[in-house]
Amino acid sequence: MATDNITVSVKGVMPTTNGCAVFLGDEGKSFLIYVDHPVGSAIQMSLAGTRKSRPLTHDLIDNILLGLEAKLDHVVINESKGDTYFARIVLKMSNELGTKIVEIDARPSDSIVLALHHEKPIHVSRSVYDQEEDKTDILERVLRQQSDDTDQTDES
Repeated sequence: MATDNITVSVKGVMPTTNGCAVFLGDEGKSFLIYVDHPVGSAIQMSLAGTRKSRPLTHDLIDNILLGLEAKLDHVVINESKGDTYFARIVLKMSNELGTKIVEIDARPSDSIVLALHHEKPIHVSRSVYDQEEDKTDILERVLRQQSDDTDQTDES
């Protein structure tokens, strides 16, 4: 892993007309990426610690990793071109011959789900982080609105 990465966490997942907005960030900044509805739901389920009775695609990947005795080490959102982001899933495989590190190209949305499932870090390259506009004010406004909506529902 390059040393010039920033560790981020999922700050929120908000449904939109065409999918979900996933807010990622650290103490300094929040930014968002858009994902399709099924992956947005999988991210929300991972955050809540919820699993379906039958395996979803990400669960299948977990099972394959388990069968191969590969461990997810971390994920990196390493590039963006316009509104398209790119990521790498970093796996570590050890056996009697030694340790092998494998990087796999992946969508950031899938990478995030796997990192959450495995409780592993989500990193963003410095170049991607620096080019993203800070959306913390939008995130706080949306979270406040959700809290207000929940409070009104509880009062009913």
